[in-house]
Amino acid sequence: MATAAGRGGGYAGGSSGGRGGLFARKRGKLLKGDAEGQSGLRRAVGATDLMALGIGGTIGTGIFVIIGEAINLSGPAIILSFALAGITCVFSALSYSELAAAIPVSGSAYTYSYATLGELVAWVIGWDLIIEYGFSVSTIAVGWGGYLKDLLDSVFGLSLPTSITAPPGQGGVVNLFAAGLVIAAMFLLLAGVRESARTNTVLVVTKLTILAFFIVIGITHFTGHHFTPFAPHGTGGTVDAAALIFFAYIGFDAVSTTGEEAERPQRDLPIGIIGSLAVVTVVYILVAVAAIGLVPASTLAGADAPLTEAIRSGAGLGPWAGDIMSIGALVAITSVVLTIFYGQTRIFFSMCRDGLMPFGEKLSKLSPRKVPSRIILMFGVLIAIMAALIPLHELAELVNIGTLFAFLLVNIGVIVLRRTEPDMERPFRVPLVPLFPLIGAGLCIYLMTKLQGATWWRFGIWLVIGLVIYTLYGRFHSRVRGNEDALPSR
Repeated sequence: MATAAGRGGGYAGGSSGGRGGLFARKRGKLLKGDAEGQSGLRRAVGATDLMALGIGGTIGTGIFVIIGEAINLSGPAIILSFALAGITCVFSALSYSELAAAIPVSGSAYTYSYATLGELVAWVIGWDLIIEYGFSVSTIAVGWGGYLKDLLDSVFGLSLPTSITAPPGQGGVVNLFAAGLVIAAMFLLLAGVRESARTNTVLVVTKLTILAFFIVIGITHFTGHHFTPFAPHGTGGTVDAAALIFFAYIGFDAVSTTGEEAERPQRDLPIGIIGSLAVVTVVYILVAVAAIGLVPASTLAGADAPLTEAIRSGAGLGPWAGDIMSIGALVAITSVVLTIFYGQTRIFFSMCRDGLMPFGEKLSKLSPRKVPSRIILMFGVLIAIMAALIPLHELAELVNIGTLFAFLLVNIGVIVLRRTEPDMERPFRVPLVPLFPLIGAGLCIYLMTKLQGATWWRFGIWLVIGLVIYTLYGRFHSRVRGNEDALPSR
């Protein structure tokens, strides 16, 4: 097989019998070549924008609706549930921070797995993340269309037909608003990473301002007896609510996909990952306190828009206050779509650059703005079609299992890399290894057991499809397996 050109760090053409076989690991020299070679992305994102990316990818519709779902289980103790869920994420966030600072290359958990557990595991997690991010963007965009429809009706009395605001199977024909949001995010990503990151920062500041408005209203109209009884369903209810709330924290990991575009990755990536998680946890707890202070937990339970219900009923404000919360939801969803869409394109870009994807060399070519424009266009069109035409609610849990699987492998990867590369420079180190990563991995496994059986078999089918593609194409075209700097897992 012909030797590949030197793009991406001087890969040699791989073969099925290449060095390390199925578990060839991508070592530091190859990773550095990816980031510094001609195929490397532009480093243009600072610590503030990285933190905004984490917040932008996390605070979405979750905080605007999750309280209504989880408070049935916990009562006012939902405050502790939010704190417990945040602590659960901390262990995985620490592992992401160590690997992101030590391996500042695009690809997130895919790249980390390549460096620690080998090519086959990397392919599995990369293939997993493709569906996780794709379904996430699609389902979130569908929610955006619904919020916009309600806001236009409330503010302007404009009632849009369901035929253009919902997909088939949900009373509509095509969800034009959802598709339009995805296309808008696509063009913004094509404009460049600096432009995308700064736009996201503006969106994040806007939604944090609206949530701060809610918190202030809650504090000034606070009723203490709403917190009694505090935990009507005991510790079990509080923990069960935390398991549900955990999924409102998903998104901070998107920061790690910027490894190749961060200006000072060794310092800024841990700040972005851990800092965004800390901000999100504090905001969630304050919003929960304000909501219960405004109205009893029973009023919030089961509400489709609990924050809007709280501010209208508890504060006695007019419809305008609810409209502000709807605007906050729209802004929140927009920033999540932008951030997760961005992360998906960078993971797929890394897989193409490694030679594992069909047509990878052509797809991974960068535009003059140093972005993978062909990948952005491809996913933009596909995701817009999915958001417009396919009811995806039944598949939404694939997002959860995909994220937990990625978290699990990242925690394991920290332990493995400490053993296989003990002398690697680590600007950030997880404390108490292997204890903390093992706790993070155990929590991920526990939450995965809470998912429905249908989610597991759908996830299994997707992985089987991916393994077929890898068997028939990826293992023969890998640019790592035939390289002298690739080593087998030890």
